[in-house]
Amino acid sequence: MWRKEPVSRSHQRRLPVWALRTNGVVVLLFLYAPIILLVVFSFSASRIPGQWGGFTTEWYSTLFDDSRLQRTIWVSVRVALVSTLIATVLGTMAALALERFTFRGRRVFDALLYLPIIIPDVTMAVMMLMFFSQSFNVVDAVFGLGLSKGFGTIVVSHVAFNIAFVSVVVRARIAGMNATLEQAASDLYASRWQAFRYVTLPLIAPGVFGGALLALTLSLDDVVVTQFVAGPGSTTLPVYVFSLIRKGVTPTINSVSVIMLVASLILVAGSVALQRANASRGRQQLQTSGGTS
Repeated sequence: MWRKEPVSRSHQRRLPVWALRTNGVVVLLFLYAPIILLVVFSFSASRIPGQWGGFTTEWYSTLFDDSRLQRTIWVSVRVALVSTLIATVLGTMAALALERFTFRGRRVFDALLYLPIIIPDVTMAVMMLMFFSQSFNVVDAVFGLGLSKGFGTIVVSHVAFNIAFVSVVVRARIAGMNATLEQAASDLYASRWQAFRYVTLPLIAPGVFGGALLALTLSLDDVVVTQFVAGPGSTTLPVYVFSLIRKGVTPTINSVSVIMLVASLILVAGSVALQRANASRGRQQLQTSGGTS
């Protein structure tokens, strides 16, 4: 009976390695080539996108002299910080409620909580716009306050879609936590708040920080929802950049994009540094407790 000759082991080893290396190079080029080109051409003296005209920092000087840009950056930072703080607190509370407690309507609440992750941004934007329009009409009719869209509506909208993302991250951390530690705290006559403060919160702190960082990034990056609910004088940086793109791609847009990229890298670097510091502190505590025992 005819039998097929087996492929040599050396050939079996070389082919996968070659394929993996090629795939890795392609993926790295796909991910980082646009970033490198963006940074390089943000220093180009040419006004034509994609054409090198010599090195210059003119576009960055123009940005820092632009009062409107400075105003949009300040609005974006304020919106991101306030919405992240609120969303982190509410998202953490929601994660604890869903993971640690059983109550009537839990499944319905669980499904509704993750709607902002599933639905498109445009749908979320229209929903928030309709909510504010109807709410303002009722408030104006009853109290005559004359509310309008602005900073507050942007913050509420960002909190609405960021709660779900924070809850997902924190809930994953809670699911991997040893529940017997909380039970041990209760057995030692700790109140529910003391157990949360001294046991649960330190253990889920990396998840809370990760959820907060994700919420901050999403808030700084949002365009669609913000554009629907923003009012006069409350333009954020992404919306401002989008308005510039509609007029055509210019070197100024490249410079703004690089600034946003650097801000994101700083956030990521801070997150990594904090996680490493927490891990190092945890190892030191384990070594100390092991030495004393």
